[in-house]
Amino acid sequence: MQKKAVKYSILIKPLIILLDIIIINAVVFYFSDKEYVNVLFISYITFFWLLIAFYIKFYNVHRYTHILKVLSLLVFQFFVFLLAFFAYFSIFREGVVISKQFVIIITLFIIITFFKLFSFFLLKKYREKGRNFRNVIVFGSSKSAKNVANLFLKRQDLGYRFIGFFSDKQSNSEKYLGSVIHGFIFSTENDIDEIYCEATSIRQQQLKELRQFCNLHKIDFNLIPENKAIYSKNFELEYYGTLPILKRKQLPFELFETHIIKRIFDVIFSTCVIVLLLSWLLPLLWVLVKLTSKGPFFFKQVRDGAKGKQFYCYKIRSMEVNSLSNEIGTTKGDARITKIGVFLRKTSMDELPQFFNVLKGDMSVIGPRPHMNVETEKYLKEIDNYLIRNSIKPGITGLAQVSGYRGEVQKKSDIEYRVRFDIFYIENWSFFLDIKIIFQTFLNVFTGQEKAY
Repeated sequence: MQKKAVKYSILIKPLIILLDIIIINAVVFYFSDKEYVNVLFISYITFFWLLIAFYIKFYNVHRYTHILKVLSLLVFQFFVFLLAFFAYFSIFREGVVISKQFVIIITLFIIITFFKLFSFFLLKKYREKGRNFRNVIVFGSSKSAKNVANLFLKRQDLGYRFIGFFSDKQSNSEKYLGSVIHGFIFSTENDIDEIYCEATSIRQQQLKELRQFCNLHKIDFNLIPENKAIYSKNFELEYYGTLPILKRKQLPFELFETHIIKRIFDVIFSTCVIVLLLSWLLPLLWVLVKLTSKGPFFFKQVRDGAKGKQFYCYKIRSMEVNSLSNEIGTTKGDARITKIGVFLRKTSMDELPQFFNVLKGDMSVIGPRPHMNVETEKYLKEIDNYLIRNSIKPGITGLAQVSGYRGEVQKKSDIEYRVRFDIFYIENWSFFLDIKIIFQTFLNVFTGQEKAY
């Protein structure tokens, strides 16, 4: 099999978004009266363009997306943006010449439509020449499976390179590569990007194993339905031409937008905390820590970050300096905790320096708590799916912590439930969930938690 070229598909979407923002600002600057071109106006239209695009999924144009879907997205995006655009002048400005603003909107619509359609067809031509392709295999031998395979072979502009199909039902076809078990082996030994499976052609246990296999090896998993009756809430129905395909819904952190939103919020929130709170609180705490025990004010410890990247996690030292700090976690009635340390831990103030970790980019305000390295090594062997929690940045607080699963792990179920909450957060993230966790964390500081020691 031909070796797959290095792919830069991940850059296409950010570049198109950046180009649109540049176009919007350039058109506004050129056509607007200079008195209206200011930081507030530019920030307003940029923010609402991106907000609208996020909610209507304006930039979710895939290689299989039909041109009519692209046109409908353009019309809907500009209709809503037009309302937001003129709302600015109703709220912040009066007496503006409406005709000039219509010129801006019409110009934007023409230019952005041109570039969106140009990039759409340019990518199709590029893929027709065998570039920017994805290697795919099919599990199953039904008519539906063969229709999908034929589509990939005929529609080169989609950018799918069909390698062959696997089925326990043997076939004389030259594209038949072996049984379902052989398909697993083939996928690990070759550079497969996507697997399409006709659900009725393999056993339910095999289907379950195949989904787990795809999750483990970062392979996109798709179902080929015999009919729409097997539609699942974990999948969304898409059409490749006229053929229905059930594609696994993307998790929030698989979306580019999620990381941008999280990072912007992290920078703004951590900056506010550092400037408004830590600027005067840390000097006071420094005095109290130094008066009650010997040793440094800050305590730093190497911990695992996103995708195993290690970093120094900072805290206010709440224990006497000891040689076991990297080997044994805090326990109830721990003799190592200082007098001021009891207060710091009870109120979670010892975690405040981690806002510097957030600003630096090693952590997020909300996310799974980073564990000590010795604990990570232990739990990797004992807890199923533990590694999933390391797929995103660790947080100062998280869903598990506000749900009562924080501090000392006294029994195995403690860490099992903590991991379940962390995985639930990863799979169900939303901006409002982050806000809810922040408020709950703030309330817990005053009401206290059982394991806040």
